[in-house]
Amino acid sequence: MTTIVLMPGNASLTDWRAIWRGAVPSLDPSCRPRIVASADAVARIVARGEPVYGINTGFGKLASVRIPAADLETLQRNIVLSHAAGTGEPMPVAVARLMMALKLASLAQGASGVRPETVALLEAMLAKDVVPVVPAQGSVGASGDLAPLSHMTAAMIGVGEVFHAGKRMTAGEGLAAAGLSPVTLGAKEGLALLNGTQFSTAYALAALFEAEMLFRSALVTGALSTDAAKGSDAPFDHRIHALRHHRGQIETAETLRLLMEGSAIRESHRVGDERVQDPYCLRCQPQVMGAALDVLRKAADTLATEANGVTDNPLIFAEDDTALSGGNFHAEPVAFAADMIALAVCEIGSLAERRIAMLVDPALSGLPAFLTPRPGLNSGFMIPQVTAAALVSENKQRAYPASVDSIPTSANQEDHVSMAAHGARRLLGMVENASAVIGIELLAAAQGCDFHAPLASSQPLEAARALLRAQVPHLEDDRHFHPDMEVSNALVRSGALIDAVSAVELPGVEA
Repeated sequence: MTTIVLMPGNASLTDWRAIWRGAVPSLDPSCRPRIVASADAVARIVARGEPVYGINTGFGKLASVRIPAADLETLQRNIVLSHAAGTGEPMPVAVARLMMALKLASLAQGASGVRPETVALLEAMLAKDVVPVVPAQGSVGASGDLAPLSHMTAAMIGVGEVFHAGKRMTAGEGLAAAGLSPVTLGAKEGLALLNGTQFSTAYALAALFEAEMLFRSALVTGALSTDAAKGSDAPFDHRIHALRHHRGQIETAETLRLLMEGSAIRESHRVGDERVQDPYCLRCQPQVMGAALDVLRKAADTLATEANGVTDNPLIFAEDDTALSGGNFHAEPVAFAADMIALAVCEIGSLAERRIAMLVDPALSGLPAFLTPRPGLNSGFMIPQVTAAALVSENKQRAYPASVDSIPTSANQEDHVSMAAHGARRLLGMVENASAVIGIELLAAAQGCDFHAPLASSQPLEAARALLRAQVPHLEDDRHFHPDMEVSNALVRSGALIDAVSAVELPGVEA
């Protein structure tokens, strides 16, 4: 299994993507002195006996309640147990692992007051595949993702459940099976573990990585649809896009040109085609998809920054034993990033659905109705287009910005919240919907190109067609359509479609 060495505060999107895909994070040893210094500072603060929020006081609205030194361990245990109040289905294991890794990197920056042994347990749980069962609902994205992170922390003290070796079991059983022991939380540690934006950020990052694959796949199917409809590549001429200056648009146009370069189908209608302009779903791909790419890159920049931040409260500054209470736990940046991803995913799917609708309409595509050689007797691609329309409509409903909502909590102490948690949590489902649309487009575009035989498309697009045709034959007469869709969707979701056109470098979210 691949290991990623995490440098807290300086991890890359490539690192987080690898962890999302299953790599095991390991902390760079250079961070240990900062962790020790931070924990020592908390010990000195406790010894002074002064009231400091989160260390020897109550929490939230109860911050004015002073807690005796003898009760500080109980205080930290109580906050974990009382805040572990999530509901709903468990978050996917891959997302939970990413959340744990984000929390690990945050604590290891030495501003949270957590002891080395507590950090080491979290790191060991990741290494030995002990992943807390975390109900996915219950966070409003400020004062951090309290409920889900509390469930994560509860597992560390032996409470609740975990997944280990593919099985669900009690936290105590899971830790023991991995040769680990629960930790007894010291002063500040419970609050440091459950306060922060790691739940929201993990979901948003996971969706970003999947949306990047969706975007790249949609470029391939968009180019294939253009060829299937005998569309023009003139709208992808670099001179058009250079005049507008948007980076995403310029790169998208260049990619579409390269994907179609050398297509005999395209060459066949350069002379004598009476159409002056293609529909927007073909002609405006650089403008729409390029804008989506720019938005995804902005979200990526925000999330890369957030992933390297420290977002619990209060923060410990060991150089002068100061604990400063602020609001880094407020997940507004993540909420905005999640909304941006939602908008981009929605538009990628929407544009693809319009291309499918164009292909099945003989008046627009010049192809047989519903892409079947014998329409009437056969329905062909009639209902797959309806399915695509349904998925796009569902995504439109989900794309309403979560960040514009707020509801006061904690007796109005926390009177403005980000709603980043469910704003990020909806995204994977949206990407799944849009990926299914791209899968349908792959089927439809390949079918459309079949009608142009013996003319072939470009080398990259023929490679994409060959990938599909190895498992899904040309649709001559109606057959059970769902298995074809399952195969095509898997090619999109797995990244196999992108790999098939590896001769063309597809743009991504990282600069």
